[in-house]
Amino acid sequence: MKYSFINLLRNAVSEHKDWPRAWDNPSLKSRYDVVVIGGGGHGLATAYYLAKSHNIRNVAVIERGWIGGGNTGRNTTIIRSNYLYPESAALYKFAHDMWPGLSGELNFNIMYSPRGAYRLIHSEFEMDAAKRQYLTMRRYGMDVKILEKDELERQIPLLNLSPDARFPICGAFVQRNAGVARHDSVAWGYARQASALGVDIIQRCQVTGIDIKGKRVSKLSTNQGEISADKVVICVAGDVSELADMAGIGLPVSTIPLQAFVSEPIKPIVNNIVISDTLVTYVSQTDKGELVIGTNSDPYVSYKRRGSIHSVENSIAAFCELFPSFRRLRLMRQWGGNCDVTPDASPIVGFTPIDGLFINCGFGTGGFKATPGAGYLLADTIANNRSHPILEPFSLDRFTRGQLLNEHAAAGG
Repeated sequence: MKYSFINLLRNAVSEHKDWPRAWDNPSLKSRYDVVVIGGGGHGLATAYYLAKSHNIRNVAVIERGWIGGGNTGRNTTIIRSNYLYPESAALYKFAHDMWPGLSGELNFNIMYSPRGAYRLIHSEFEMDAAKRQYLTMRRYGMDVKILEKDELERQIPLLNLSPDARFPICGAFVQRNAGVARHDSVAWGYARQASALGVDIIQRCQVTGIDIKGKRVSKLSTNQGEISADKVVICVAGDVSELADMAGIGLPVSTIPLQAFVSEPIKPIVNNIVISDTLVTYVSQTDKGELVIGTNSDPYVSYKRRGSIHSVENSIAAFCELFPSFRRLRLMRQWGGNCDVTPDASPIVGFTPIDGLFINCGFGTGGFKATPGAGYLLADTIANNRSHPILEPFSLDRFTRGQLLNEHAAAGG
């Protein structure tokens, strides 16, 4: 015991001088076949699958900050695929099916935990909507179920199921294979494997201009020099409008802040993801015991990564109504992220009007869950110079064609 304590203390104050880098730190080259702007989960996944699945390895991922420092590290890690329209169901189910094997794929423990997502039903109207969604999801082969109130009480006994509640709970719509994963580990795993395949990962590299010759992307200007590239991918949640504007592209995207917070750690007691659309709050528990509490996005456009105090108050009031026994818990920290929201609450992934310029944006509050699928499908599109069939409905030109995919009802959480 004494040796263990001394060894622990020695490692706690060491400088870790002999620890190897998880990924290389190369200098920026003047030319690449593909440059991915954005070192979050989607950008790193796109670069990794370009290298692994298509043997395109003269690739750079450039990130103005640090790997995983954007929205990838600023979300609530929920992974689900219970969307309503066939096009959305195909995209998110494709991504969802990749998560169970991702730790093995990346040789990195992403701490994937399929624990089930319980979307609470508060009225007869919501029950009717849940039954419709149940039939739709079953048609797509998803593992879903509707729980009546008595069965929900047995599975989540801490829930306030009193008929005197402000919004009484009637039951729940459950996706049983929904879950969570460690967001940082996903970014680190993709970065390490992409680097091992020859992808250059360049941090602290900010794009200052996108040069277009004719109708084709030519080069990028950055604070580390100019880069020529055959293809460029804009993959930056929160700042996509600014980068697209550099290329002369106007996007139907609004950027709004979204925040979340965690409680002090307690023993494992919330074994599922609990979501209430009516109360606009959701909760899960981390492996450290913290309760992760999320809320709706703020009702204003902003690039700031902070939210308003009234959103915190509303979410905590709703959380305490759902779980009265947690009223005395203390909040430990709060954070915010930027969400790119489209008019139909569906993403934009694929080609742009500029030859050689691709885009990935508009996932709103649901970008993390789509990470592996969006990266794989976009890499396939880039490598083969045609939209993958799953991505075709999510093209930018759907807004001029009027073929929108209104997923506002399913996009939250």
